[in-house]
Amino acid sequence: MLLDGIRIVSFCHYLQGPAATQYLADMGADVIKIEPPSGAHERRWSGAKTSVDGVSGFFLCANRNKRSLAVDLKAPEGRELVLKLIDTADVVVENFRPGVLERLGFGYDALKVRKPDLIYASASGFGSTGPMADKPGQDLLVQARCGLAAVTGTAETGPTAVGCAAVDQHGGALLAMGILGACVRRLRTGKGTRVEGSLFGAGVDLQTEPLTNYLSGGHGADRMARNRHLATWFHEAPYGIYPCRDGDVAISLNDPSKLARVLDDDALMALSEIDRYDDRDRYAEATAAAAARYSIAELAARLDPEGLWWAPVQDYDQLAQDPQARHSGMFRKVDVKGSQATLVNHPLRYDGAVPELRHLAIEIGQDTAELMRELGFDDQKIAALESAGVVRCPGAG
Repeated sequence: MLLDGIRIVSFCHYLQGPAATQYLADMGADVIKIEPPSGAHERRWSGAKTSVDGVSGFFLCANRNKRSLAVDLKAPEGRELVLKLIDTADVVVENFRPGVLERLGFGYDALKVRKPDLIYASASGFGSTGPMADKPGQDLLVQARCGLAAVTGTAETGPTAVGCAAVDQHGGALLAMGILGACVRRLRTGKGTRVEGSLFGAGVDLQTEPLTNYLSGGHGADRMARNRHLATWFHEAPYGIYPCRDGDVAISLNDPSKLARVLDDDALMALSEIDRYDDRDRYAEATAAAAARYSIAELAARLDPEGLWWAPVQDYDQLAQDPQARHSGMFRKVDVKGSQATLVNHPLRYDGAVPELRHLAIEIGQDTAELMRELGFDDQKIAALESAGVVRCPGAG
């Protein structure tokens, strides 16, 4: 795999950090998840109360291909164990609030002295400095603060949050990108790097196109007002979602005369020469009236042969059966204690293949004993530290 030989120590919980390290683990990095003996937060909570034989969906979504080391970082022996592990690592990743790891002795300044070529990556809510540095960072709160909820909503709906943790996931991808860049620098120069990401930065970055248009174009808030069918404030009509007889469809930017002809609609044809941005509401209403006459299958039969841009609006059940999703291997069935879970696969392909599922640490501290042996601990010492509650290593014998 691409990152064979790269070892990453992950002090990450919730989603942003775990998502970042899962991308890297899928690419072959040896990612070691540090969690307390009681288990990381994402093992104990999941959206929609989802669990598979007691394993939370939240844990399953972002902890693939990682090894688990369960250790008490407040115990001197636990801290020394993790420091020995970091001595063997290329990268440390953490997404605690600023100052937490410093108090435990694992901050950047301390580890840089110990290992000058270390790559140290941090992900937080709002960054390590500034007036918001100590505020809690969570996907929904950042969607609200960075403008994403405001521009996703309309005058009818009011501010509307995106229906997934888009900022968390994008923040994870950005952090993984930064770590990869730092790895290239380290290989070329031998130098370590301090990489910092934040949910706030990720939320702003998600909106690069509309923010550039808005802040550079001298627009005001009135530009956000739009017809209920239109997806964004900055695209021309008919870019949006429209109901038809048996569902909904997305209709994107298309040649207006061609769209009117294919839909056999006189009202659309009469509007084909208007400015479809300045007069977007009128055009969107005409598009809605035209689409409402057809079923999804009838629209497909009309639009596809002409190469027009459209798509059916699918729910998750339909997505799971989508022929392109099945062909591309978007999902993976995995065994969890005799039951079956469905995971979202790594989004990229390497030499035409999806990265394999090499490991899934279902148990808290599943790999503690193995990792300790790699670091030179004998079975007697492992048993003593487990008895003292410093580590958790199920099945160590």
